[in-house]
Amino acid sequence: MAKKLKEWFDWELAKLLAEKIQDSSPRFDSNSFISEIKQKSRELELKDRVELIADTLNRYLSGSYSAKLKLLISILGPENPNETGMFTEWYWVMPIAKFVEKYGLEHPDESIDAIGEITKRNTGEYAIRPFLEMHQTKTLREMRKWSKSPNVHLRRLASEGIRIKLPWAKKLEMFAEDPAPIIKIIENLKDDDSKFVQKSVANSLNDILKVNRHCAEEIIEEWATNPTNSRKWIIKHALRNLRKKDDKWAAGIMGKIA
Repeated sequence: MAKKLKEWFDWELAKLLAEKIQDSSPRFDSNSFISEIKQKSRELELKDRVELIADTLNRYLSGSYSAKLKLLISILGPENPNETGMFTEWYWVMPIAKFVEKYGLEHPDESIDAIGEITKRNTGEYAIRPFLEMHQTKTLREMRKWSKSPNVHLRRLASEGIRIKLPWAKKLEMFAEDPAPIIKIIENLKDDDSKFVQKSVANSLNDILKVNRHCAEEIIEEWATNPTNSRKWIIKHALRNLRKKDDKWAAGIMGKIA
């Protein structure tokens, strides 16, 4: 019987992290770290297990936040060269992302850089959101850079991390009334060749349709004029919910891009 997802985040993951950490920090108390995760994770669900491991890492690692972060980033290993594998080969990086999300807000420069590195293996789409709330200008500036990156994972993060209604994440209320910051980013991605990125852009547009339809309609109508194949796919996917409801405006857009 296959493991439940939450069962990957137990003492075995703690052991994996401990082994990686000890290579750089021999004084790390691996046995106690693993034992604590084993004892405390049994009754927890997935999100709480990830947070438990992040919190326990914070307590067992020595030094400042910067020192802890430097060590954790050093154990990430090679970047993921594929658009898959985020949650199969690099699942163990998730507690590191949670560590940055929870403990790095007072250190935005190094934390945002770390989220970029994490994303090249796993994902920083959840970790980046508190930074959008607390350090909006700085974070948006970096996300606009990511949207033009040659790295597909960073381009996807630029879109996925700023989604208004990202599943399992707190809603980004500040962009519901005025999605202009989102649109500036996804404008850079509307002709992206990667389906991985296109799907994220479409989902972001779908979110905007739910909270600020007028704004979403304007951008979709603009993109539907002489659209590239990438834009056609994005628009079709973004309108999937409206098409199921036989929405007349959505039907008109689909006719326009056919």
